[in-house]
Amino acid sequence: MEAGLPMDARIGDKPPASPLVEATLSLMHETLRGRLAASGQDWDTFRGSAEAFTAADAAEIERRVLSTGYRFDWSAGISVAEAPEIYRPRGDGDRIDESFAHPDAPQGEPDGEGRALAGVGDNVVRHEADRRGVARFIRTNERVLDYLTNGVPPGTVAVIDDSGGTLTAPIIEQFAGVICAGGTVRSHLGILTREYNIPCLMNAKIAGIADGDTVIIEASAQAKTTEDYQQGVERVGRVWRIVPEEAVA
Repeated sequence: MEAGLPMDARIGDKPPASPLVEATLSLMHETLRGRLAASGQDWDTFRGSAEAFTAADAAEIERRVLSTGYRFDWSAGISVAEAPEIYRPRGDGDRIDESFAHPDAPQGEPDGEGRALAGVGDNVVRHEADRRGVARFIRTNERVLDYLTNGVPPGTVAVIDDSGGTLTAPIIEQFAGVICAGGTVRSHLGILTREYNIPCLMNAKIAGIADGDTVIIEASAQAKTTEDYQQGVERVGRVWRIVPEEAVA
């Protein structure tokens, strides 16, 4: 036992996690060790106390982490690390952008209105009309900070991977729509877009969309429910990319 903590409370008994998780756990243990020693109690009695770890302790740990200059960019890289074949940025050299393409995304040729099918996703809330806007891939702290400082361009449809929802929370109400490549309608991002009444497709499989393309979200599609997930019911909203007339010609 280390500093009064039992074996199952020690970080060293488990495989290393991310740097953020390791740092947070280390600071939590530091707090607990000091409080346990000051209490004079044994661990089993102490850990049931309301004073063992408080909201103020959590706030102090967050303050200490942020004071190091940490910007939570680890969470923004989860998707690329776990599924590089899907989320790796496209292009090369000076032409790399943050767009990505899912290998299972349905695609189609432009119809008479210049709409080319570019993917599908789970519709969070059904709206009367579909939503048109400009696709912006928001996957970095730098873009979020730019939008926080200068505002989100009008008509922005935020396209994010399944780990980018946390990054976009401070600016989510400024989006015209959201396309998220992971999660479900019950995910945190799905709940937020529902609260702000923002058209959103979760668990989206998209391809062929580049940053700056005009897209349409089929927000009028029937919303997917918890029961649909449980029963394996396929119910999706589509995403179209608008192809310029000259490109069709």
